[in-house]
Amino acid sequence: MEKNQYGSLESTKWSADFSKAEDDVVSMADSTITMDDIEGELFKIERIRDVLVRRESELRYMMDDIQLCKEITRLKKELQKLVSVPDNDKSTENRQKEEELLQQIHKLVETRDFLVDDVEFERLREKEEDKEMADFLKSKFPKTINKKGSVPARRMTSRAQQTSSPFTKTGLTLLKECCGFTCSVM
Repeated sequence: MEKNQYGSLESTKWSADFSKAEDDVVSMADSTITMDDIEGELFKIERIRDVLVRRESELRYMMDDIQLCKEITRLKKELQKLVSVPDNDKSTENRQKEEELLQQIHKLVETRDFLVDDVEFERLREKEEDKEMADFLKSKFPKTINKKGSVPARRMTSRAQQTSSPFTKTGLTLLKECCGFTCSVM
């Protein structure tokens, strides 16, 4: 027999007789918990982590969207001041500034379009991940799913998702919803 250090125990005796019943096995886990229970709990924790990571990503997209909208609104106000001046009274510098503002707004709108595309790509990727996870869980824990019933779990939508989301629309609609219906540019 060999003595080894294990955790906080002084020593652990290892015997050559490994044919003892499983009841003799000492574990940190509660004796009523099965491996399937532990794996199930770990999968739940992993799922919660995934949901939190997705929410963080969603919030970051929203922050970027808000920043873009603020900048678009600021530029539109500046452009509106220049546009309100009659053409006869505009200097070459004013006309050039108008053109620059239009180009800047256009770039920001394009950036926002890319943001919308990224959000849509992420949504589709997450949908595929959810399907793969559901298939995996069905194959891994068929008894658990049958016990609880075969009713698929419904995903709760956040209040923000239930309202009109700027990420489900494109182009000018995005600009108008984001920056207000006073948009006369584009």
